[in-house]
Amino acid sequence: MPKTVAIQGIKGSFHHIVSQQYFETAVDVVECRSFQDTVAVVLNKQADMAIMAIENSIAGSIIPNYALIDSNNLQVVGEYYLDVQHHLMALPNQDIYAIKEVHSHPMALLQCAAFFKGYPHIKLVEAKDTAEVAKEIQSNQSHGIAAIASTLAAELFGLQILNTSIQTIKHNETRFVFVQRLLGQGTTQTLDKASIKFELEHKRGSLAAVLNVLSDCKINVTKIQSLPIIETPWKYAFFVDVTFDEYKSFEKAKQILDLMTTHLKVIGVYKNAK
Repeated sequence: MPKTVAIQGIKGSFHHIVSQQYFETAVDVVECRSFQDTVAVVLNKQADMAIMAIENSIAGSIIPNYALIDSNNLQVVGEYYLDVQHHLMALPNQDIYAIKEVHSHPMALLQCAAFFKGYPHIKLVEAKDTAEVAKEIQSNQSHGIAAIASTLAAELFGLQILNTSIQTIKHNETRFVFVQRLLGQGTTQTLDKASIKFELEHKRGSLAAVLNVLSDCKINVTKIQSLPIIETPWKYAFFVDVTFDEYKSFEKAKQILDLMTTHLKVIGVYKNAK
């Protein structure tokens, strides 16, 4: 059980909400302005663990976070799916037609893009964090500016919610992963999900052969994400999430993949949250 957890954003952000809901007891949060800062805090041992959004059911994968986890040799030790409801909020006693600008994280703006087509007078402005915008509106008493953020952010910073659940798809989930410095595996008895990375020869059927091995070993593939290999343009590494009923099935598959792939790396083995 970690004592301190690094989050991207401030209290009231969705990362903060995950830190409240995932752990059985309260943890101290270290607020960070970017995911790069979040990783640095963990590497510098200023926090035991970090929470990082990795994909969203509307906007898809957050590619830079895959690269951050991989390049810094962080270990995924858990995951959490949060039902993300985006609310439009501003200082009290305003309506939406008084709002000239909406500031929020680019991902939140993307997830709510369809809503704002009905309000062409509103300018959308990208910001670092959903909750931080809400805090700044309150601190600066900024009339005519709204935020897209959580109910918790509205409560913490005294803002009025103008419209609820403005995201395009009402059932909007974000998958968060919990990462830490590479500390060893621990018990595997209750673990049933893994994240791995590998590279393949650029030839026909190479990925299909890997998928066949996983199937033969009774491994279910839940996610495949390709990332460019920076040193070799137009070649890609594969990040794959798999689930299994028995850890020994994953061990068997890993031994075979060691022979079929290059640079095979287990990024984490953990408990499936779905």
